[in-house]
Amino acid sequence: MPITVRRDSTQPMRHIVHVRNHLVPADVSPEEGGADAGPSPHDLYDAALSSCKALTVLWYAKRKNIPVDDIQVTTTRDDSDERDKGGKGVYRLVVTLHLAGDLTETQRAELLSVAEKCPVHKLMTAVTTEVTTTLG
Repeated sequence: MPITVRRDSTQPMRHIVHVRNHLVPADVSPEEGGADAGPSPHDLYDAALSSCKALTVLWYAKRKNIPVDDIQVTTTRDDSDERDKGGKGVYRLVVTLHLAGDLTETQRAELLSVAEKCPVHKLMTAVTTEVTTTLG
């Protein structure tokens, strides 16, 4: 299933991301020439991790009958070393998992462990991603 991104010419920089039947705007800040009319690509990258953690924890909790009433994931980015001159930059994400429900400390620790194993976390930290860009 391909993801398609198309220019929205009503805005200076905004594009619309098409994922199956879903439309997601993507833009950059006014300082970068955009109108902040959608999340930036970095925001979407960070959001992929956050949403994966939330969905993975909820899926696991339901499967194991762990009484989670609510899940909130807060992700903070530190990209100050992303563009290191040596080409080996560091992009830091700090993720805080907020769990609500009648949970024991053991269940909370188990859910934290599950969050650390979500598929997007693995993609970001344990898998080599190869990207090929061609002209169509």
